[in-house]
Amino acid sequence: MRNVANILVSTLLVLFAACTQAASPAAAADALKPLLATLNERLNIGDLVALTKWDSGKPIQDTPRETQVIANARTLATEYKLDPNDVEQLIAAQMEANKLVQYGLLAQWQAAGAAPDTPRPDLGGQIRPRLDELQKRLLQQYARFSPYRQEPDCPAWLASARKDLASDALHELALIRASGELCIRAKAA
Repeated sequence: MRNVANILVSTLLVLFAACTQAASPAAAADALKPLLATLNERLNIGDLVALTKWDSGKPIQDTPRETQVIANARTLATEYKLDPNDVEQLIAAQMEANKLVQYGLLAQWQAAGAAPDTPRPDLGGQIRPRLDELQKRLLQQYARFSPYRQEPDCPAWLASARKDLASDALHELALIRASGELCIRAKAA
């Protein structure tokens, strides 16, 4: 009878371990998809930022604003139980990706001799508050995804989840940059 109980316990443990491993990709995908959607939404706002920069003639690089955004994100990191250094790296990647979109669009418009004739929202009054709101959502979603960052399958999950999100090659490249540090290799023992 004791042998049967041991076999039953062993079988249940094996089944539990298998179910836990099988759930990990689904749970990771459930955490990754909304995160990438938010990154993509943030990149698309870069199009609007580029329009304002085109109209104003202001440079894309805005170091004081970037410093402020990173400082705010580092402060929020503890609220989401995240490492401030990881958050700084994530937000810096978002800004670099956004600038990639802006530089690419400005180059296209310069070559064409004009930017699209679309409404221009106000950078300070409309666009930046939207980016600030997105940053909070981004940190919430990043916190949900963080437990999966060192999983060996993370790069494959990322590639699959990123597929078909971007509207064109420029935005696809920017999304690759924006998500470049989401997966990390486990440190060797």
